[in-house]
Amino acid sequence: MIAEDSVLLRIGLVKVLEMAGFEVAAETGDAEALLAAVAAHEPDLALVDVRMPPGFTDEGVRAALMIRQQWPATSVLLLSQYVEERYAADLLAGRAGGIGYLLKQRVADVEEFIDAVRRVAAGGTALDPQVVSQLLLRRGGGIDPLERLTPREREVLALMAEGRSNAGIAAQLVVGESAVAKHINNILAKLDLPQADGDHRRVLAVLRFLDGTS
Repeated sequence: MIAEDSVLLRIGLVKVLEMAGFEVAAETGDAEALLAAVAAHEPDLALVDVRMPPGFTDEGVRAALMIRQQWPATSVLLLSQYVEERYAADLLAGRAGGIGYLLKQRVADVEEFIDAVRRVAAGGTALDPQVVSQLLLRRGGGIDPLERLTPREREVLALMAEGRSNAGIAAQLVVGESAVAKHINNILAKLDLPQADGDHRRVLAVLRFLDGTS
């Protein structure tokens, strides 16, 4: 299910997703039509623009929150032109799986975009690195907690919040899994996150930390 008011971008998203093997049940250009389509099709995933007609403010976010409440089996991936952390915080509140928030510029990297779509559709997470940074800054009360981290640890944290496994992070950064595990332990300690074994609980710990912004 795709909700995007830009006709050109919507057509592009449909083509990219269909080429990757997804079935697009419906496409719309406004929030009201989105909710009607979700009710009719109950899709696995709704890809939703943050700002849509008629007001171009938070129509997409409000529709996404309603989808989460009324159709919990439908995962939601928000797309935005800019980082709007309050919307990301609203989306994260109360549920840690099947959610995502990406900047539209990420769509240009088709492979990475499709990987994010698959993760969210499967019940995982996909948070844009810039969104993660903004949420951490907001939670820190204006003092960026990322300052505690090394540049490499920041990279690892962004990939963690995207829902990647240790092996996935290692492949992305071209390092060993033992190095990734060490970085993660340092991140958890520096950001006062609870220690957690296993990829899923680790991601939940990060999301709970970010959820403290709401």
